[in-house]
Amino acid sequence: MQTVYEAAGGADGVLRLAGAWHARVLADEVVAHAFSHGFRPDHSQRLAAYWAEALGGPTTYTDSYGDETSLVRMHSGNGPHEEMDRRAIACFDQALADVGLVGGDRLGQVLHDYFAWATTTTMSRYHRSADDVPGGLRIPQWSWDGLVSETGPDDI
Repeated sequence: MQTVYEAAGGADGVLRLAGAWHARVLADEVVAHAFSHGFRPDHSQRLAAYWAEALGGPTTYTDSYGDETSLVRMHSGNGPHEEMDRRAIACFDQALADVGLVGGDRLGQVLHDYFAWATTTTMSRYHRSADDVPGGLRIPQWSWDGLVSETGPDDI
């Protein structure tokens, strides 16, 4: 069976989706605040590598950029931000449409479900402090049936 990563167009498809999402969030008055401190010029490429790995693609993110712990720490310690999360998910849904992955199809739903879960769970779990994030986290894996594994330091 084809992975979600492959069905989304592999490296090129996921990069297009990451670029479309990034453009959408920068244009959103609430979500853009998360990028007000600046961002790396290769943000879309790094994001695409992360999504690819989570969706069954190559381990480029872990091999080149860091682990889940480093990424979650970067997104932690900002307090609860439910409105920003809702709008980021809406931007993702719009980005899906921008790259032609929308409609009632299964792929669009699986991608939406993944992004909504990651946004409201892993990326907002440690809202009090980045110091609360444990070491040794690995990128959670997502399949056609949802979460496959969310491994942490106790599972290593």
